[in-house]
Amino acid sequence: MSLSSIIIVPGWRDSGPGHWQSLWAERMPHARRVVQDDWLTPARAAWVGQLEKAVLAAPRPVVIVAHSLGCIATVHMGPEAAARVQGALLVAPADPERRAILSDFAPVPHAALPYRSIVVASSNDPYCPIRLAGAYARAWGSEFVRLQQAGHINIESGHGDWPLGLALLQSLTGEGTWAAQAPLPHQAQPA
Repeated sequence: MSLSSIIIVPGWRDSGPGHWQSLWAERMPHARRVVQDDWLTPARAAWVGQLEKAVLAAPRPVVIVAHSLGCIATVHMGPEAAARVQGALLVAPADPERRAILSDFAPVPHAALPYRSIVVASSNDPYCPIRLAGAYARAWGSEFVRLQQAGHINIESGHGDWPLGLALLQSLTGEGTWAAQAPLPHQAQPA
């Protein structure tokens, strides 16, 4: 039995088929994906409300796996929901001040998070400068993993299964067994 509930929090326009979040959700029987009513014109109150509802309904302490705007929704959660979180993998956080459609999520909270977190960002993410991602990580008290030339860490930048992300998630959950339930495709077999 799993010790934590995995909650997957996609960003603006959702994470489609083949995105690492979608692939992980398919493989992890205990993962729950947050579904938003409006993926195209995100409203902070609605997005954070859906996320908080998922966190508060989880049967076990929560580990959040967020991408892009999902990271910003995560840090906007109120104290009751945040108290249920044991860790968060915050990948390629968005900069809501750079895009008018995301401006409802600004300003981004800069308070330390009350749980362990890892921010993963890329040196050439078109949606958030690496310096801003680093500033988020410092403000939130997060570990910071800087990837070189990894784009927005999504399908378009060549990140399907994303084994490094899975290893980072396992470091947050302390569990290694669920990843072995289904082999990763395209693994080389020993000769």
